[in-house]
Amino acid sequence: MKKFNDKAVGNLFKSYPFHARKKLMDLRALIFEVAAQDKNIGVVEECLKWGEPAYVTIDGSTIRINWKPSSPTQFFVYFNCKTTLVETFKELYGDTFSYQGNRAIVLSDQEEILLVPLKHCIALSLNYHRIKHLPLLGA
Repeated sequence: MKKFNDKAVGNLFKSYPFHARKKLMDLRALIFEVAAQDKNIGVVEECLKWGEPAYVTIDGSTIRINWKPSSPTQFFVYFNCKTTLVETFKELYGDTFSYQGNRAIVLSDQEEILLVPLKHCIALSLNYHRIKHLPLLGA
């Protein structure tokens, strides 16, 4: 498990209920795993944006993850709504995921997370500014 370099992020994770913290830690690990497997991504900075854990790269678009008490069985992977990311995910993966408009993939703790397509979506976001000119982001 990767250590928290940002104390505020670590404290936020500690504040989540156990089931939410576990899922969010898994999503966090997945983001760092994708970055480590793609030499084009580079360093991922972890910080808080809008009070949520956020993952930023030089050539990428920020990814945020969160859980909310008002939706206790759902987890959110947020993307910049001013990009074509979620629109592209819908084109590539259709009903594989549930979406919240053009800003998030919504995951349920009742369903198995399909890692291959989710990792691909994460990689597209972390590379976004390098690939945004390509049809379907080069997918």
